[in-house]
Amino acid sequence: MGFQDTFKALADPARRKILMLLRNGSMTAGEIANNFEMSAATISYHLSQLKKCDLVRESKFKNYIIYELNTSVFEELMLWLSQFGGDKNE
Repeated sequence: MGFQDTFKALADPARRKILMLLRNGSMTAGEIANNFEMSAATISYHLSQLKKCDLVRESKFKNYIIYELNTSVFEELMLWLSQFGGDKNE
């Protein structure tokens, strides 16, 4: 996935909230859903969009799917964005 898809995923406020929740550590889909007033199917859709852009990873533990941030994608984004700041004469 390219930056275009990543920025599209980040444009949604619900997805940004999911990412902020995951900033504090791994969570199950149910734990994430407890922070929203939307259906489990809608949360699942948002998680799938974040996974598609590789912003979120999932792993299985017993009967649970655990979600966590993929910080390497954020680092790549920050590196790309950093080229627009600083001294323009470099």
